[in-house]
Amino acid sequence: MTNEKPYRPNVGIALFNADGRVLIGHRFKGDGPETILPGLDWQMPQGGVDEGENLRDAAIRELWEETSVKSADYLGETDWFTYEFPPYDGPQTHRLAKFRGQRQKWFALRFTGRDDEIDPLTPRNGQPAEFDAWRWENLDRVADLVVPFRREVYRGVAQQFAPLAAKT
Repeated sequence: MTNEKPYRPNVGIALFNADGRVLIGHRFKGDGPETILPGLDWQMPQGGVDEGENLRDAAIRELWEETSVKSADYLGETDWFTYEFPPYDGPQTHRLAKFRGQRQKWFALRFTGRDDEIDPLTPRNGQPAEFDAWRWENLDRVADLVVPFRREVYRGVAQQFAPLAAKT
């Protein structure tokens, strides 16, 4: 049996600080098809693309919604990645239940602000907070901190963005 559901269009953000580390957020709740596992509850900011929205604009919006960060410069982007959601038996009314997984384009941005600009707890644009904590992490370690179904994408992002992680 094949999965006829589409992939959800999505953007991911690798926000690099001046030391070449990326911002990761700690997810504080399981959320339907993207249920987190204990110890594997970190990820880089990511989110859905609105109908007709420019992908780079979506990345900037998602970064702001999830972290409050506006001080960032564009460095580059990946080709498309996809991943499948794990099986989900919950309510089919969940916002992600109609998708088989996500199709993502990742954007590398350089953080130009100060750490006190980062605030993952305040809801923005009517979106609930997804992270209860954040930290800077080495890009090549992030795949080991995410749920297993996202690991290959994170490894691909790390490989493509490794040259951009250089300190500034």
